[in-house]
Amino acid sequence: MNKRGTGDTPLVWSSELGRVCPGCGKAVAACSCRKGAARPAGDGIVRVRRESKGRGGKTVTVVLGVPLDDAALKTLAGDLKRRCGTGGTVKDGVIEIQGDFAELLVAELGKRGYQAKRAGG
Repeated sequence: MNKRGTGDTPLVWSSELGRVCPGCGKAVAACSCRKGAARPAGDGIVRVRRESKGRGGKTVTVVLGVPLDDAALKTLAGDLKRRCGTGGTVKDGVIEIQGDFAELLVAELGKRGYQAKRAGG
């Protein structure tokens, strides 16, 4: 048995380390291969759209393309959630705000210096 698992199946959990990164074989907390992965650079336009598919009928406003790192993105998401008076989250570089606040978010992002526009229908 090699360090990463048997045969073609990579090791994903260990009783010693817990969850293991399949890329580098280290514990997920100490993973070195995913920390360096940056999001692809966009075109400089922040897009705001409303989604409800796959969410049990609940409406969510999604903010895409904000050119910030993860820590600054979480701070911005917190500010936007407070501005809307609702909850939300940050997933994979995308801010999700609960409810339909697309126009409010476009205006708020414009005040903060981002080139923002509505996307979708």
